[in-house]
Amino acid sequence: MSEKTILACLLVLAVTLPVSNASCFIELLNSENSNTEGCLDSKKELHKFGSKWRTEDCFDCYCSKDGIDCCTAFARPVGYDEEKCVNIFNKETCTYKTVEKDDHSKECPVHEWVG
Repeated sequence: MSEKTILACLLVLAVTLPVSNASCFIELLNSENSNTEGCLDSKKELHKFGSKWRTEDCFDCYCSKDGIDCCTAFARPVGYDEEKCVNIFNKETCTYKTVEKDDHSKECPVHEWVG
């Protein structure tokens, strides 16, 4: 590999790493959460290998022969006026709304999101 190619790869990696702050976890398959057809989640529901689903806690999950991979399906606002504003989470849409503490009808500007 040429030196220019290595530098280009490092540049792409340096730019993309700070942007990807998703909260994820992996649950490896074992005798309690595996099945010949797929994965058993924490509620003992069967998900076929290769399937994807969203949990009621807003995690996007994927079942593979290795286990269940889940990541947050939402971004959390962090760049806003915390003294004046508050975050409200909507579990139906898996989104946050940042509003004024004293008047929830007024949205606050958000400058950064993580997750």
